[in-house]
Amino acid sequence: QVQVVESGGGSVQAGGSLRLSCVISGDYPYSTNCMGWFRQAPGKGREEVAAAASDGRTRYADSVKGRFTLSKDNAKDTLDLFMNNLEPEDTAIYYCAASNGFCNIAVFTGVSKYWGQGTQVTVSS
Repeated sequence: QVQVVESGGGSVQAGGSLRLSCVISGDYPYSTNCMGWFRQAPGKGREEVAAAASDGRTRYADSVKGRFTLSKDNAKDTLDLFMNNLEPEDTAIYYCAASNGFCNIAVFTGVSKYWGQGTQVTVSS
């Protein structure tokens, strides 16, 4: 059974920083994979924040470029999201996801995923 577990998050003031961590545990067989962070703000749909593939390729939503940075460890099946210069608009539940299958960054949007339970990030003005 595969589990995706997030940690980190919390409450900060605008301009502050947070780090989110994600780890895949269990019998996860895909060495060529993708992992990503998504978020859902109250009353809005879920959106992709950033994603990384095991070949080193990454992508970021325009709203977080220059502020958020990913760090993926393929050996440990982890994905950290470093969030700097946070804005109130970043307030959301953040979810980590891992591809349920072999993946490259170009197809990550459409592949089946394992999802974590989510972690709350709140940014106050």
